[in-house]
Amino acid sequence: MNAPTDSLALIKDLNQSYGWELTDSLTMQELEALLAEIVNGWIRSDFTRLVQFLYRIDISESRLRQLLEENTEEDTGQLLARLILERLWQKIETRRQYKPGETTSDEERW
Repeated sequence: MNAPTDSLALIKDLNQSYGWELTDSLTMQELEALLAEIVNGWIRSDFTRLVQFLYRIDISESRLRQLLEENTEEDTGQLLARLILERLWQKIETRRQYKPGETTSDEERW
C-alpha cells in the first residue's frame, strides 16, 4: 500500500460502503488508530455491532482467531483495525482489477 493514496481510498470506501464520515486528511496511521478506537469501543459496549461489521467486511474467522492467539499481548482493537484495513484494501484492489468497462482483449477474457 502507498500511504497517502491508499488511506484516501480506504477512507472513501469506509464512507461510501459503511456510512462513515471520515475526513480525507487522515494519514494511514491516524486511520488505523481511529479504527482501533472504534473497535475497542464496540468490544466494550456493542459486541454484536462489531461482529456484524466484521461479517460484512468478510473477515476470515480462522485468520482472526489465529491473529488473536499469536498476539495475546497486543491491543485487540489495533489488531482488528489492521486486519480490517488489510481486508478492505484487498476488496478495493479486486474492484480495480475487475472494473467494468476496462478494455481487455478477447484473449485476456478467456
